[in-house]
Amino acid sequence: MRRITAKAKEETLIELQSASDSQFTEGPAVLTAFRININSDESRRNGVGSLLSETASLAEQTETDKLQPNRDTVFFRDGVRRIDFVLSYIDDKDERKQERRREFEANLEKEGLELETEDKSDSKDHKTYFLKIHAPWNVLAKYADILKIKVPFKESDFPHGREVPLEFLSCPFRLPDSIIHPQPDYFTSPFDKNKVEFFLISDKSTFFPPSTRNRIVYYILAHCPYYSEGRKDREKTGIKRLLSNGTYTAAFPLHDGRYWKKARNSEPESERYNLYKHWARFLCFYKEQPLNLIRKYYGEKIGIYFAWLGFYTEMLFFAAIIGLICFTYGVLSYDDNVSSKEICDAEVGGSILMCPLCDKKCPFWKLNSTCLSSWQSHLFDNEGTVFFAIFMGIWVTLFLEFWKRRQARLEYEWDLVDFEEEQQQLQIRPEFEIKCTNRRLNKITQEMEPYLTIHSRCARYSLSAATVLFWISLIVACIIGVIAYRLAVYAAFASIIKDPMRRIQLVGRFITPQLATSVTASCINFVIIMILNFFYERVAIWITDLEIPKTHLEYENRLTMKMFLFQFVNYYSSCFYVAFFKGKFVGYPGDYSYMFGKWSKLRNEECDPGGCLIELTTQLVIVMAGKQLWGNIQEALLPLLRTWWNSRRGRHNPENQYSRWEQDYILLNFTQLGLFYEYLEMVIQFGFITLFVASFPLAPLLALCNNILEIRVDAWKFTTQFRRPVASKARNIGAWKEILNAVAILSVVTNAFIMAFTSDMIPRMVYLYAISRDKSMKGYISNSLSVYNISQIPKTNMPEENWYDNSTVTCRYRDYRYPPGHMREYDHTMQFWHILAAKMAFIIIMEHVVFVVKFFVAWLIPDVPSDVKARIKRERFLIQEYLHNYEVERLKLQLSASFITEPHSETTLTPDMTLTSDKLEVLSEC
Repeated sequence: MRRITAKAKEETLIELQSASDSQFTEGPAVLTAFRININSDESRRNGVGSLLSETASLAEQTETDKLQPNRDTVFFRDGVRRIDFVLSYIDDKDERKQERRREFEANLEKEGLELETEDKSDSKDHKTYFLKIHAPWNVLAKYADILKIKVPFKESDFPHGREVPLEFLSCPFRLPDSIIHPQPDYFTSPFDKNKVEFFLISDKSTFFPPSTRNRIVYYILAHCPYYSEGRKDREKTGIKRLLSNGTYTAAFPLHDGRYWKKARNSEPESERYNLYKHWARFLCFYKEQPLNLIRKYYGEKIGIYFAWLGFYTEMLFFAAIIGLICFTYGVLSYDDNVSSKEICDAEVGGSILMCPLCDKKCPFWKLNSTCLSSWQSHLFDNEGTVFFAIFMGIWVTLFLEFWKRRQARLEYEWDLVDFEEEQQQLQIRPEFEIKCTNRRLNKITQEMEPYLTIHSRCARYSLSAATVLFWISLIVACIIGVIAYRLAVYAAFASIIKDPMRRIQLVGRFITPQLATSVTASCINFVIIMILNFFYERVAIWITDLEIPKTHLEYENRLTMKMFLFQFVNYYSSCFYVAFFKGKFVGYPGDYSYMFGKWSKLRNEECDPGGCLIELTTQLVIVMAGKQLWGNIQEALLPLLRTWWNSRRGRHNPENQYSRWEQDYILLNFTQLGLFYEYLEMVIQFGFITLFVASFPLAPLLALCNNILEIRVDAWKFTTQFRRPVASKARNIGAWKEILNAVAILSVVTNAFIMAFTSDMIPRMVYLYAISRDKSMKGYISNSLSVYNISQIPKTNMPEENWYDNSTVTCRYRDYRYPPGHMREYDHTMQFWHILAAKMAFIIIMEHVVFVVKFFVAWLIPDVPSDVKARIKRERFLIQEYLHNYEVERLKLQLSASFITEPHSETTLTPDMTLTSDKLEVLSEC
């Protein structure tokens, strides 16, 4: 016989408590018999006493557990009524809070909700009360009618789509039907409580899914007052105010079970467990997302987010492939780079003496010291980059157009057509009602409603605009500070890393002053970005609250625009500086340009002889990769470490000791702005891979790898770390759609300017086709460098140490100017103007080509698929036809009933009762 150890005893106890009641029928009897047999042999066996006591206590505990109800449940104590919402509070003997709770709960019961309270003695901490709320059918029907929730009234007769060729290839990426549970397609119509027979209702208890039930209950909670019937205090309304003043500590719907283990009974099946097992685990990264199950469990708003994120990741796959091909082309053409060979050649690059890049501290230097950076620049600055920049302009259009089609299909399948106009625009925020004391007649509803006066609106908007400008100016000031750091530190690095062949050979061969300055400045800029983000989130929320938007949709849109504006300037300003300002306003030896004037002694930065593109690449990689890494740490590791102990404690507590509402209570609260930050993170990433993608073709590949992880991390957070959010509807991604369109248009312009002014592609093309005699790139380096007489350099610009050969009387600098002794000494040459004209022509041609293709593709691809248009028209036609027939048949039955019942006396009621049942049958068939 196996010895029952302490660990085995605990595992056995958990297993017994997790089994169904039918499995305990013979358990206590068997254990009792086992105890009697042990007692009879006790005198003949040693060491049985401890086994006897443990087994006896186990039997007693089993008998006790059989009498206790299962607390890991989503039902009331009767096991029939489902828990649709839970409120928690701690009774701290505050009479005002007690009065609020009494009035609030009394008003909830007047609305028809059923309540059940769990005493604090039954909770784990013996301090918290839990109020469980159930919405019966009449309440659900009433508010489903008010909210115009669409429900099925007829199975769809529309033919399904044709089979896709080679569909079997996608089988490894699909989820089994046992998880997705495909359901028949139905035509739906807004619910009407007076026409219940019109809809396909098989079981009233399951007709409305849990997500719809908790949305209805939350709507009641948000609009229910907590003052007595005789008083009228507008401010004392809604669960939000009760949560803010501490009357209740939490309000949340319940998860339907544990995510790491199946439910005790197979019916109903735990959707949370299925989501965790087949969606939230990283090993499922190659599988499709169960969007219908996500929508059913979390609501349409969260479902739309994951649908968009999944579609965005799929489209990134094609951009990543093309970007990898372009980068591979740069690697394979490594040996054909004539310009880099000339720079690295000891006879060419080693014989060219370059002018100092800063005053005093920077020495003269040999061109071949930038050999490595020129090779690195070729990896990203080659002919393939032009093709990739044009491709990304078209890719953005395809992404946005195909998403419109995907969104239109989801709108129809998820009953979101015309949702915003009917629902969100009419739902006034409680904060707006509270803060706006003025009332006026609404011409549409003919009811008095609160409004914000024009004077108050102007004052609030002015303060909001001033605050936005102030914080944007603060961002610009920080960027200027980083630029000043670059200018000051460059001189320090230049004084350390002088002649790499003479001073520090090991480091100097790989690190140039430009590279060291760019890397350190990018890291400092990233730290500043993270610090400013901490303040911007709070400032944006404060400004939006100050404006008092009327509806929830308006609130989210305004907050979205402000937050994105802050983040846009914060993340992209440094990249814009490197791409479009660095090296463009330098001047020339003897007449250099300074950042704050000559008194500041901060000379404007020059680009590396290989171009500024490699520095833009460095800046982009550090900021983009650093943001993604920090975001993943915040989203995955920190919540995991924070909740690890609680989750472990929850797993090892039997269900009858640790209730379902307590397990959810210790989870993180999913706020109203939870999805806002998820969208913001992805849109900022979208800006990185579109605005500056010409400088780094591997950016889409980095974004693809990040998003594959992001989907599973977000799924894991929703499934394991957060309480179940209140289901809410959203027709689309909201204001983010317009932001993506704006970024897409801006990306065409930025990439055209990057290729023209940041890259050396245009000067090389002009030299190849207009200057070179043998149509090769030989001599390009010498042609792109102007000559200056060292004796004419002012003393303020001369280096402190001159290690160059005294026989050298000239130095070279990056520009197209006439040499000393020319009649137009140090003026721009005609080649400079030719190159400038070529750059402007390239910008115009590239923008027009990409925009023409964009508009043509947008015109060619309809926003709504033809089959979806036909389904919408078919559904609207059937709604009108069926409702008309329904009303006609009901009117006929009413007339026939009144005609039959009039001649009869009051005692002949049986035929009329029979007719009533017949009426219901006819109406249901209709």
